[in-house]
Amino acid sequence: MEKMQFLYQLKLIPHLLDEANWTDKENEIVSRHFATLQTHQKEGKLILAGRTLTMDSDGFGIVILEVNSEDEAKQLMDNDPAVKEGIMTAKLFPYRVALQR
Repeated sequence: MEKMQFLYQLKLIPHLLDEANWTDKENEIVSRHFATLQTHQKEGKLILAGRTLTMDSDGFGIVILEVNSEDEAKQLMDNDPAVKEGIMTAKLFPYRVALQR
């Protein structure tokens, strides 16, 4: 079966756009978020992950996955610790990498 690609866009909840509102709890969640992405990378499911370097309402992160189905992509997105713990919102899109360095 041919793998499918998906992108999910992440946005911080508005309260966390001010770095003064971050606590150890949010930092711990982001550490788990990053570790989860590293696991997906080792499993061959993650193509790319990154974020804009702005801390305002225009900023966002993206995760590009290559998986067997949209259901699998949605499950990975929904179980991302940042999404599951409610510090980021996420939206899933079908996606295809057209060019890569």
